Amino acid sequence: MAERFKRSGLIGELSAEFAGTMILILFGCGVVAQVVAGGALTDPQGGLGDHDSIAWAWGLGVTLGVYVAARLSGAHINPAVTVALAAFKGFPWRKVLPYTLAQTLGAFVAALLVRWNYTEALAKADPGHTLKTQFVFSTLPANGNTALPVHEWDAFRDQVIGTAILLLLIMALTDLLNDPPKANLAPFVIGLVVVAIGMAFGTNAGYAINPARDFGPRLASFLTGYGGAWRDQYGNFYFWVPIIGPLIGGLLGAGLYKVLISRFLPTAQPEPGRVPAPED
Repeated sequence: MAERFKRSGLIGELSAEFAGTMILILFGCGVVAQVVAGGALTDPQGGLGDHDSIAWAWGLGVTLGVYVAARLSGAHINPAVTVALAAFKGFPWRKVLPYTLAQTLGAFVAALLVRWNYTEALAKADPGHTLKTQFVFSTLPANGNTALPVHEWDAFRDQVIGTAILLLLIMALTDLLNDPPKANLAPFVIGLVVVAIGMAFGTNAGYAINPARDFGPRLASFLTGYGGAWRDQYGNFYFWVPIIGPLIGGLLGAGLYKVLISRFLPTAQPEPGRVPAPED
């Protein structure tokens, strides 16, 4: 019975990670589809949003995804978060792979829904399903812009830095020994962190900062007509960059928080009068 309860508990956690990541991608890929595909068909072009609306929708997607999943799984909704928590916060390593698979599957299903919902707009704006609309689903160096000479290793650096910022701030905002947001506002503030990263670090690699967010939609686009999904605008294999970069960056950011902040914080102490004194 106890073992069955444990299994059902893990199933609930994985279900929450799936649902939370799905919500994130529905809003994230959805807004890019609206801006890129829908906006290409307005007169004048670009009438359905811009970079800022994309940044805000991704941030709100994170916030809403976290609220969906937080009670059951802690709402990692990002393998880089899961790995960093396993390395520095005692999250069980045996759950890392199941969480990662659930997150990636949630991103994959959400991307399929966005692809289906925007079928007509994508086909009209980009009949050949090329890189012109590929980055609706997954990232590219310089967002596909060949005028900005950003290549794989430049984008890799960007992903390490961006995800390090994300994890350092997540660790700070969820550390009860620090000064975290009150009244259950941490998910909202974490969403603002993603907005800020998008506005400050979106040029070089599209701020994937989440392996599941990139790989799941990339696979969905490949299976639905985007034959060049694995490569960048220069023809190089690129899909590994937003997977490996965020995993390394997440460990770096969480490690920096531990070294620079966490080890200097006071340990938890019982508040006087709140805990009964031990009996003799």
